Amino acid sequence: MEYDFYKMYLEEMEKIPALSGEEEEKILERTAAGEAEARKRLVEGSLGRALAFAREYEERGLPMGDLVQEANEALMLAAVEYDGSRAWRELMEYRIREGIELALAEQSKEREIEENIAARVNVLQTVSKAMAEELGREATVEELAGKMKMTEEEIRNLMKMALDALNAEYGGTV
Repeated sequence: MEYDFYKMYLEEMEKIPALSGEEEEKILERTAAGEAEARKRLVEGSLGRALAFAREYEERGLPMGDLVQEANEALMLAAVEYDGSRAWRELMEYRIREGIELALAEQSKEREIEENIAARVNVLQTVSKAMAEELGREATVEELAGKMKMTEEEIRNLMKMALDALNAEYGGTV
């Protein structure tokens, strides 16, 4: 499905003409003066450049559709910010790269958090199994918390996350 949206986006992009050098100069003057229609055309005419920047970040952890979205949002923000005091292409590239790199960093951080939680859930399962064998019964939340040096609330949250993950994996049938 991701590919379909990206493919449709590329097809739509082909219909939008890029800015010629002369048109860009005029549009930039009008954009700097605050003209909304000029800003809109500046964004539309710069979508190809935004796409080119997004493509430089392929295979770095975000789907291409997300990269394009980040690039386009940054492009729009750059157009709003543009006042003529800085070269348009420089501002556009800076904002697009900044937006994409922030999104990649956020994705990496989220992945790290997910991996940390998964590791904690695995430890909880291992400790729970060992305690069940040792005690001859399932360990209580209080006993697990004491063994793992965590609060009962933290243990309950880990158990809930493990159950939620199983439900998601098996389509809610667990």
